[in-house]
Amino acid sequence: MNWKQKQKYEALLSRERGVVKKVWGTGHTVCLAYPNAYRIGMANLGFQTVYRLFNDLPSFLCERAFWPSAGGGAESAAGRAPLVSLESQKPLADFDILAFSLSFENDYSAVLQMLEAAGIPLAAEDRDLTHPLVMGGGIAPTLNPEPLAAFFDVFLLGEAEEILPAFARLYAATAGLARRDRLIALQTQLPGVYVPALYEVSYFPEGPVRRMTPLADGLPETIRIERVRNIDAFCTTQTVSSPDSEMADMCLVEVNRGCPHLCRFCAAGHVYAPPRFRAYDEIVKAVDRGLALKGKIGLVGTAVSDHPDLADLCRHIVARGAAVGVGSLRVDRITGEMLDLLKAGGVETVALAPEAGSQRLRDLLRKEITAADILDAARLLIEKDILNLRLYFMVGLPTEEDGDIDAIIDLARKIQHTALAHTAGRKKFRRITLSVNQFIPKPRTPLQWCALADVQDVHRRIQKIVSAFRRDRQIAVLKDVPKWNFVQALLSLGDRRVGDILLAVHRRGGHWMKALREVAVNPDFYVYRQKALQEFLPWDIVDVGLPKKALMREYRKAFPDLP
Repeated sequence: MNWKQKQKYEALLSRERGVVKKVWGTGHTVCLAYPNAYRIGMANLGFQTVYRLFNDLPSFLCERAFWPSAGGGAESAAGRAPLVSLESQKPLADFDILAFSLSFENDYSAVLQMLEAAGIPLAAEDRDLTHPLVMGGGIAPTLNPEPLAAFFDVFLLGEAEEILPAFARLYAATAGLARRDRLIALQTQLPGVYVPALYEVSYFPEGPVRRMTPLADGLPETIRIERVRNIDAFCTTQTVSSPDSEMADMCLVEVNRGCPHLCRFCAAGHVYAPPRFRAYDEIVKAVDRGLALKGKIGLVGTAVSDHPDLADLCRHIVARGAAVGVGSLRVDRITGEMLDLLKAGGVETVALAPEAGSQRLRDLLRKEITAADILDAARLLIEKDILNLRLYFMVGLPTEEDGDIDAIIDLARKIQHTALAHTAGRKKFRRITLSVNQFIPKPRTPLQWCALADVQDVHRRIQKIVSAFRRDRQIAVLKDVPKWNFVQALLSLGDRRVGDILLAVHRRGGHWMKALREVAVNPDFYVYRQKALQEFLPWDIVDVGLPKKALMREYRKAFPDLP
């Protein structure tokens, strides 16, 4: 690496607290890679948890790598030095394991860039014992690993806290085996391990997957994921503190996994089911450790509002003179006491997630809230002088009509009028921010069989919302980019053939349109096709513990008029 890059890395390290530096040559080496910028990766609690878990093992050394490197852009361009780790600036190819933490499908193309920058063959079949074992994990491959199957030697799917130490022990025990024999041992002896090369995929002539077949005796027919039963047995909180990360002023503490509401569009609620809440005493211990570093605690989880001790937790943080941060609050869980505590904890903006403007679509999503619930929550927020509201909506939902878009506009207006009525003569109401995103069907949900709405139609509907509030200074609209919604849906719902598209995109320098024209794979087949309920879906090779029949029942409840 060049001297300028080394200086940047050393400057980053000098500002971190909690970083682990071990001595090379004393154990197995892991480079934990995040296929996005440092500031984003270091704000990811899953990434930080895996970093801690590996370094807690005496016989393992774990360092980090990001893309692009902090402030340095794509330093792997032709003619430049290979990509290196942050802690010791070692080339990624020198590590025993290169482990990617994957939270978002749109980061997949960066995986190929990082492999190339590291001098590691992109295809798993082209690697040998001289190359690191390329491993992937995180929520994105747990939902569907197949689009990345050609590029990874092994996936660790599900929750890392129990499977990762078991993987490390077996990896160490199989050190003398040939690469394929080691992978077979991992596949046959550990739940949650998936080695794509050990399974063959066949397809029907019309395109869907026919079956996925193990290629050796003793391999499991499906990959079974085991959930962590007692989440109080470990602590999931921020390990490394950095002023250069997003949310740099906040220490993140996980309070729960899973969600009791199981909205039909929500992948996290289904994959992490059943809901599990950490005990108050365990969370307080983590909070107190975090307050030794920072003056603000971010309480994170898939159902923070449903934690039975949330008010007491906020009270504890406020009593310590610290600020509180929470994600979106469920509309029907907001109380005056809770808002008083959040206000005392420095909260100025609260996010609510109606998701749809019409009751018909909220019922389809199984939100179990009404317009009256939403307006009551907005009224209570304003009465408690929380004068900035953020509202999350989805456009392009199944069966959506233009009237449902009008309902979003109408609901936003009603919330605005409610706010103005309750601030008259007092503090001036500030702003409502509408965050409007396209609905993308996700694996492991009751809506996984649905097609993506045409991105151009969705763009037109979003523009209708934007136009409705163009001259309103109190309502701002944030929207996403239709092109990337198509890409995300493709990478969410695709099978192994989508890997050919990813490879073409990589070779074309990230130019998706050129890549799609040159690959004999039709992306619309994955994105715009309504799937049959009895179809074998690409991600059915993985059993996350949620019966497919249960998802089918919820799908039929959502669309009772379908045959």
